[in-house]
This record gives sequence, C-alpha cells and structure tokens, in this order.
Amino acid sequence: MNRLLLCLPLLLLLASCYNQERDCTTFKTGKFKFEYDIDGEKKVTYFERNDSIEIETFEGKVDTSSVRWINDCEYVLKKIHPKNMQEEKAVHMKILTTQDDSYTFEFSIVGDTNKQKGTVTKIN
Repeated sequence: MNRLLLCLPLLLLLASCYNQERDCTTFKTGKFKFEYDIDGEKKVTYFERNDSIEIETFEGKVDTSSVRWINDCEYVLKKIHPKNMQEEKAVHMKILTTQDDSYTFEFSIVGDTNKQKGTVTKIN
C-alpha cells in the first residue's frame, strides 16, 4: 500500500505531461468533407481551403469565406458575402487533434462561449 502511495504522485506527473501530437499544417490547404447529423438526418459539407480562402458546398449552395490564421491550429472564418446578420458573424475554429487524414476541431461564433465539436476528413 505504501508503494502505491509513493507511485501515485509520479503517475499523476507523467499523465499531466502527456500532450497529443498535432500536425495542423497538413490541414491548412486541400479538399475536405465534414459529415454530421441534423435531426437524425446525415448531412455532408464539402469545402476546399487555401491559405486565405475557403469555398464551401452544402446542398448545392456555394459560400466563400476568408480565412485568417491565428496560429498553425487556429483560424477565423468570415463569410465574404453574408446573406443575413447571423452570417456576418465570424467563426473561430480550433484544431484539437489530428490523424493521418482527419482532424477533430471545435468551433464557436467569435465572442461566444458555446462551443461545438466535429471531425473533418481530408479527401485529396
């Protein structure tokens, strides 16, 4: 029992040092797919991103947003031609984890504390 108590601080220290690797630069440009459910119905958004522009296609509609990178894993999207007040609001995107051809991210309206998560797959 004493050995376990002595090892506990070491285990906590090692666990706190674990930091998952992220290779966000791989996902700065390319063609991507984002799948999600809305009211039990599967939806798919496709988008292509270069360093400063993202072109999104959803249900046959195309939108273009400017991309401003904050660092290698965070950027802000802002619609170039918003159609309403909601679309005028910028969206903060943060890549949390990366894998070979996908990444998990969280996003929110800039200034809003309500965050949502999703996973994107690189398709090229």
